[in-house]
Amino acid sequence: MELSIILIVVAIVVVVILYFSSHIVPQRSAHIVERLGRYHRTLEAGFHILVPFIDRVAYKRTLKETPIDVPPQQCITKDNITVDVDGIIYLQVMDPVKAAYGIENYIWASSQLAQTTMRSEIGKLDLDQIFEVRESINAAICGAVDKASDPWGIKVTRYEIKSITPPRTIRDAMEKQMRAEREKRAMIAESEGERQACINRAEGEKQEAIARSEGEKTRRINEAEGRAQEILLVAQATADGLSAIAQAISTTEGGADAVNLRLAEQYIAEFGKLAKEGTTMVLPSNLTDIASVVKVAASVMQKK
Repeated sequence: MELSIILIVVAIVVVVILYFSSHIVPQRSAHIVERLGRYHRTLEAGFHILVPFIDRVAYKRTLKETPIDVPPQQCITKDNITVDVDGIIYLQVMDPVKAAYGIENYIWASSQLAQTTMRSEIGKLDLDQIFEVRESINAAICGAVDKASDPWGIKVTRYEIKSITPPRTIRDAMEKQMRAEREKRAMIAESEGERQACINRAEGEKQEAIARSEGEKTRRINEAEGRAQEILLVAQATADGLSAIAQAISTTEGGADAVNLRLAEQYIAEFGKLAKEGTTMVLPSNLTDIASVVKVAASVMQKK
């Protein structure tokens, strides 16, 4: 009976010892073991056995990249304007021993260092430049914090400014400036549109005038060619008519007498028209000698 009790007690003691001596480290983590108050070894991911009451896990460090929020702070720009700036910094433990013994709280220290570096970088720039060179500010803060945290076994992977908040009066002035700039661009765009429209209209009128003048030129040329052709045809027809008349007179019996009679009739008819149209008329000296007039006309026709 006493032996059974002793075995049970021994088993309990062994279980307790195993419970306190066994240790499991999660993936992407590192635990620092101290033996009797001094650094002994670094435990990586997996199962480990520690010496009870002698070894203890003093620090636990994650090896994953950790984002740390940098609280908002007031920074004064080069042109003496106070702005509230906040950000976020990404850290990763590269050496867990240095992160445990190099500094008391590397997260708080990195955040404070980022704030002081941010104030320094903002103080070098005017307000308008801050919004334009955010990438360079991020790079400068990341480089400064990474260099300072190297003895702590910390790697600063990147830093990002989340927001830059100027005073209310400055925001109102910036809004007015942006509104004026947008109105200016709108007016410029409208004037450019009107200018292009005027150019297009002038070009269209020019092309229209050229086309109209070309059409007028073609019309006049066609009309002139038509009139010339008409004159030629009339002249040719007249010449053919006169030739036919002359031939008929010369070949037909009594043709000359008919021509003389026709000339006398036209002569008398023309003098009759002159008497009707005017009150005054100049008569030739040999008006009564119609035969002589007809003879002269006939002689002219014979010459032709």
